Amino acid sequence: MPQIIILPNEDMCPEGAAFDVEPGQTICDAALANDIEIEHACEKSCACTTCHVIVREGFDSLNESSEEEDDLLDKAWGLEPESRLSCQAIVGDEDLVIEIPKYTINHAKENH
Repeated sequence: MPQIIILPNEDMCPEGAAFDVEPGQTICDAALANDIEIEHACEKSCACTTCHVIVREGFDSLNESSEEEDDLLDKAWGLEPESRLSCQAIVGDEDLVIEIPKYTINHAKENH
């Protein structure tokens, strides 16, 4: 079973986190299930960029991004070549190291 390691994030998990995840889940769903309150203002429908993450390790094990996701990522704060929308990135069979950017384009945080 792969493991997701979330690097420390001042707001969401100051100490970082690590947890096992079933392949086939999105990074967003796995994080939420493990008490990492990642923003997802569009309710995980690939319509915003608030769940943007940077995949520091394991990027190639994820499903391929769609054109729609790539178009949205162009608007994400702090975009990097290994950026994904966590609501669209499906965990494969490798461990992942994830960085949650400090900022999003969302002006007000949603309480989900």
